[in-house]
Amino acid sequence: MASLPSASTKPTSVQLGRIHVLKEGSHPPQNGPVVYWMFRDQRLNDNWALIHAVDQANKANVPVAIAFNLFDQFLGAKARQLGFMLKGLRQLQKSIEHTQIPFFLFQGTAEETIPKFLGECKASLLVTDFSPLRQIRKCKDEICKRVSDSVTIHEVDAHNVVPVWLASDKLEYSAKTIRGKINKLIPEYLIDFPTLQPPNKKWDDATDRFLDWDGLIADVLRNGAEVPEIEWCEPGETAAMEVLMGNKDGFLTKRLKSYSMDRNNPLKPRALSCLSPYLHFGQISAQRCALEARSFRKHNAQAVDTFLEELIVRRELADNFCYYQPNYDAMQGAWEWARKTLMDHASDKREHTYTMEQLEKAQTADPLWNASQLEMVHYGKMHGFMRYSGCACSKFQNHIQHVLGKKDSGVDKGT
Repeated sequence: MASLPSASTKPTSVQLGRIHVLKEGSHPPQNGPVVYWMFRDQRLNDNWALIHAVDQANKANVPVAIAFNLFDQFLGAKARQLGFMLKGLRQLQKSIEHTQIPFFLFQGTAEETIPKFLGECKASLLVTDFSPLRQIRKCKDEICKRVSDSVTIHEVDAHNVVPVWLASDKLEYSAKTIRGKINKLIPEYLIDFPTLQPPNKKWDDATDRFLDWDGLIADVLRNGAEVPEIEWCEPGETAAMEVLMGNKDGFLTKRLKSYSMDRNNPLKPRALSCLSPYLHFGQISAQRCALEARSFRKHNAQAVDTFLEELIVRRELADNFCYYQPNYDAMQGAWEWARKTLMDHASDKREHTYTMEQLEKAQTADPLWNASQLEMVHYGKMHGFMRYSGCACSKFQNHIQHVLGKKDSGVDKGT
């Protein structure tokens, strides 16, 4: 990772390069409220999509609201993922009360709930955060078709430091091929966040928006009990910042020094940042992590540069893969040389053959595989280095992670 420039003056709005216009509304525009459909970036602070929604609302002198849709089923998520997410959202709703931005929670298919809500409140603009996953991209395409002609839809990349569509316009082969492209744009995009402004106009719907979080969470935990919650990772923005900057055991404040040397040693798990769950659910911004890390570079240059390589280049390479490779979760999406190698050796005689159940339950003759899968079962994550060493077949790994509780398409690997 190249040396980072100093932060420039805080911007007052979101850079245009971060914004994709998915749908242009009819002119003259409808003077209705702005709705931010929150999905991937589940936080109040350091959220470019929310900043953009409030900025656009204030410029038009209209109210703004946050909408979140809880899918009935999403990539096999169980109690482990949904419990963590919902507890974070419960904290989020409480945090935004002082901003006077209402929070609406819907359940069902977003293709139905979001257009319905936009119609009911007569919204003029829908702002959504960015996800490279095909299910969400298809959902957005459908929403564009279903909403009124007068509604404009903006997609904001609030997840990556350098927006995925600017980092590269094609599928990149490796970190080596994308690194220079990202580093070239770092001075422009690794900047501090503007202060989130309060809305100029209040949401005038007096409807009681009480959410029974306890009942909702209990229901999710009961229905997804086969993959139970974990105890080592506390959800929410406050906990995420504590892991990053805490006085007791913060990554940057207490554990950074050993990162470059020990991050690939599975016997030293605390050498990792332990930020992946928070990055995955958007409870902390990768850009915030990078900005804070930069302030520690004077005394730990190698560790900071190594961390930023993983946090920015490697993470954004994964988003690039999912964005430009339609078969990102199937063997057809692997590079040709990898598929050829597998096919060339498909008929090789194996010393051991296993059922899927044996693989899932870590009942193999390979202690490395077994250790990796048991870590998934008990801790809900797999050490980054073990993902390479213990998983000879990406198809099996994909299925195992799906079943055992961390199906994330690899987009938050490396920290």
